[in-house]
Amino acid sequence: MTPQMVLDALKGVTDPDLGVDLVTLKFVKEKDISVDGGRVAVNVEMASPSPSKREALAARVRDAVGALPGVSDVAVTTTFVVKSVSAPEHGKPPLPGVKNVIAVGAGKGGVGKTTVAVNLAVALSKMGARVGVLDGDIYGPNVPMMFGLQAQLLTEGKKIRPAEKFGIQIVSMGFLTQEEAPMIWRGPMLHSAIQQFCREVGWKDLDYLVVDMPPGTGDVALSLSQTVPAAGAIVVTTPQQVSLSDSRRAVRMYQKLKIPVLGMVENMSFYECTNCHHHAEIFGHGGGEQVAHQLEIPFLGRLPLYQPIRVGSDRGIPIVIAEPESAGTLAFMALAESVMLQLAVSAHQAVVANKGKIPLIQVK
Repeated sequence: MTPQMVLDALKGVTDPDLGVDLVTLKFVKEKDISVDGGRVAVNVEMASPSPSKREALAARVRDAVGALPGVSDVAVTTTFVVKSVSAPEHGKPPLPGVKNVIAVGAGKGGVGKTTVAVNLAVALSKMGARVGVLDGDIYGPNVPMMFGLQAQLLTEGKKIRPAEKFGIQIVSMGFLTQEEAPMIWRGPMLHSAIQQFCREVGWKDLDYLVVDMPPGTGDVALSLSQTVPAAGAIVVTTPQQVSLSDSRRAVRMYQKLKIPVLGMVENMSFYECTNCHHHAEIFGHGGGEQVAHQLEIPFLGRLPLYQPIRVGSDRGIPIVIAEPESAGTLAFMALAESVMLQLAVSAHQAVVANKGKIPLIQVK
């Protein structure tokens, strides 16, 4: 028994999300295999952080290796490694200390974009990633309130030191202005602020930097695209037609700016009663998924209109932390898994059949 024999056996085992065998993906290499007589130990990388998918893949690896002659025992460990999606062809240097920049935007205000950005960041962190949040909504910096954070940005050397709450690194214009002070800025000032918050912040070993974008299609999105090689953008919509129409514009904007659209998420998709847990689709049904299908982008899921989400945002305790077992938290955790998967797919596009386009992968 040799490691090469094990590798040959694993050429018949495919990643459940990418549909490509583990050896071709380089998710398992010879150095990841140890053989001691009839005992074999294998470490396998995965595209998805899902524990259930890890267990299923580990079982398939055990079966494939265990079928080899002379193998008496197979030990399998699985790991999820966050890789950088940013590629040299972006023409922009990566942010120091950041693997992937995720823009969370919307075609219009009032769709819960900041709530989604904050809870997505916390959900990504709960799944084991190192996460930061950049409050790019210069005119309405609400991220500090949703984290229940009052802070002043300090410096370390020549770098701005992010504030931190719940393990999330945070930078916001809200830390630099009084609560009721209006931000009356022109385009050049916005561009300068975005550049400073991106390039002059001492982000520390982040897997994901979630950027809460201002609503609409304007200067900040343009500044972001010119400053950093964003891994992708998430567009937040609600089911009603007025939001869906604006969401189409937001998707087209990111595409025009050459920022990959990771997908669309439908917020306030249904109302869940906190007493009887009855679902009522008060804003309509299926609009976000239909538009995502028409625009040929992934649909990342539905988020409920759930009162504790609003209460948590007002109190500065995101729902993912306040009610870890609630339907709202489960929806955000599913969204985080879907986003991580889309980025993993994008990182491995060189071995995916439809190279250059993120597959329409849905996380069930």
